[in-house]
Amino acid sequence: MHTTPRGMRRHVAIFGETNSGKSALFNAVLGAEAAIVSDVSGTTTDPVVKLMELLPHGPITLIDTGGLGDTGSLGEQRMRRTREILEGIDFALYAIDAASFNEEVYHDMRSAFEQQRTPHIAVLTKKEEQRLEQLALLTKKYRNTCVVSVYDQTSIDELKHRLCEELSRLDTPSPDGAFGLVPPGGVAVVVAPIDSAAPSGRLILPQNRFIRDCLDNGVRVNCTTPEYLEAVLRESARVDIVVTDSQAFKEVAQIIPDDMPLTSFSVLGAYEKGDLGEFVRGIQAVSRLTDGAKILVAEACTHNATHEDIARVKLPALLAKLSGKQLTFEYTAGRDFPAQPGDFALVVHCGSCNLTRRETLARLERAAQAGVPVTNFGVLLAHGAGILGRAVEPFGV
Repeated sequence: MHTTPRGMRRHVAIFGETNSGKSALFNAVLGAEAAIVSDVSGTTTDPVVKLMELLPHGPITLIDTGGLGDTGSLGEQRMRRTREILEGIDFALYAIDAASFNEEVYHDMRSAFEQQRTPHIAVLTKKEEQRLEQLALLTKKYRNTCVVSVYDQTSIDELKHRLCEELSRLDTPSPDGAFGLVPPGGVAVVVAPIDSAAPSGRLILPQNRFIRDCLDNGVRVNCTTPEYLEAVLRESARVDIVVTDSQAFKEVAQIIPDDMPLTSFSVLGAYEKGDLGEFVRGIQAVSRLTDGAKILVAEACTHNATHEDIARVKLPALLAKLSGKQLTFEYTAGRDFPAQPGDFALVVHCGSCNLTRRETLARLERAAQAGVPVTNFGVLLAHGAGILGRAVEPFGV
């Protein structure tokens, strides 16, 4: 369960006013003491993030946020961070202490849920302390409610069961084959270059993700490095698609037949987690770059950069070559991304293997509102290799 990447989990966050019982509810749903529970207002500052198995749904990420309605500069920062979390989650629980319920704060947050198209349940906490008539009034007024007490396991189990039902409505059937590109019984060839940036003893997450998807859907997989690709092709009577790292695009394209479908793990990520069409349109901005233009290179993971690093070495060199301009580069990693990216002429985003689709689309929306074009690592590298059309053809783009 703990090995399931965060980017492949449903994200559920608990919101509510300070001292509404959020952290106690978080611990009760999690089944462990992870968040500090106190009568002191504003105890939860930074979000608390935990991985858990929500049966029978499966693995999820559960998030306890800072309290809404907090005052002062630190309170404002906590509230801003809490609202940023909303962009990347799939479902929300809103904790309400009926004895001190501020309907105005809830209405504001409910509007934010609706704006982000995030479904939610209003959870009336501290049932053991509330007047029954007050609870009855609130459950009648707000239909999507659930009444719980952290001291009553049955009520927590009922909430978790309802949460499973709500999350199941969000799930869509997976396409047949590897990302819908290969039919069951088909064959995919994975070409994984091994260089100084490759982690020792393991595959990187996008490679692992694609191979597992093949195995789950009855697709046969041949894995190799570029130097043995010709031998693999000679020994394979059938190949439905070749998938490689973006940095090996040009080398692999020269080896395989012109009519053999080819794409990259990063383009797969752009298709699964973002908007591939938007990334392809963003390439047009490369030819319009001017001297001094600021480029944001955004990665969803953190790692040590090497002399062969794609984000900090190869992409900047490629953009300078394609544009013929002197460019300025800034970098973000993990969940850091500017709230207002309007200072940049172009955003180049990774394959989002550690982000949810909602998080990636929220970033694209921020850039679109600022009028900033966005492209993707794999899309840019395919463009640089002169095979962009071929790399996105399997997706009908």
